[in-house]
Amino acid sequence: MKKLFVPAIASGLLSIMILCSFTWKPLTPETIGMVSYTYRKSLQKDMAATLDTIKSLGVVDMEFSNLFGKTAGEIRKLLDERGMYCSSFGVGYDDLTNKTREVGENARILGAKYVRVAWISHNAPFSIEDAQKAVKDFNTAGKILKDEFDITFCYHNHGYEFHPYENGTIFDYIMKNTNPEYVSFELDIFWAFFPGADPIQLLENYGKRFKLMHLKDLKKGVTGNLSGGTDVKNGVALGTGQLDLPAILKAAEQSAIEHYYIEDESPIYYKQVPQSIAYLNDILQK
Repeated sequence: MKKLFVPAIASGLLSIMILCSFTWKPLTPETIGMVSYTYRKSLQKDMAATLDTIKSLGVVDMEFSNLFGKTAGEIRKLLDERGMYCSSFGVGYDDLTNKTREVGENARILGAKYVRVAWISHNAPFSIEDAQKAVKDFNTAGKILKDEFDITFCYHNHGYEFHPYENGTIFDYIMKNTNPEYVSFELDIFWAFFPGADPIQLLENYGKRFKLMHLKDLKKGVTGNLSGGTDVKNGVALGTGQLDLPAILKAAEQSAIEHYYIEDESPIYYKQVPQSIAYLNDILQK
């Protein structure tokens, strides 16, 4: 009878379990994703041709922020035919709270692992009362999505959440009062930097809560604020603005982020997106 080296087997299994517990994935040239909002007008007109264009840039990972008048099944078919996939599905706050199961079903059909909301309805300035309501809604919807669909809910910061509150900001309050089992986050580095927060510090403080990232850059010379909005022309190609992308991506390596998406709201996105991809390829290969 063969001897079983139990300690060695146990040690090996433990090592595998530890490795599997870390789900973060560093950004590589092969894993650069795209937010559909970048191509929102062309996706509305001709989704098939637009997906072909995105695929030709080497991008296969999509975050859809809209169904663009199609069914989730129709979009899934177009993606499958091109070897592309949807990892995250963005919806509005009202749909998240009032149509949670419909949102979950659409995300499931799309093949998305995440559902994302990027704006909390409010009258400016964003208040702690707005945040308290959002925390309750996020915890409730996040539980349904996780328990019934095995989908993770993520809240995407948009700049207005960084008003001072107690010893931190309202964003800190949202982070600390949402249930980590049911609520994760998407870090939009532009909308963290614009109101004066530090994306690197956020990653250091809350790295395990962030699962997704939006890659954007802010035009040099532009001063931010807490409004949550700015001229779309202030979004520039990655590496040409104010954000320190290499340092941010380095910090993200210690986080739980799995997907990185380029989002370009500029009217000249068609020029800037290829520049951004070339820039990322360059810094990722160094």
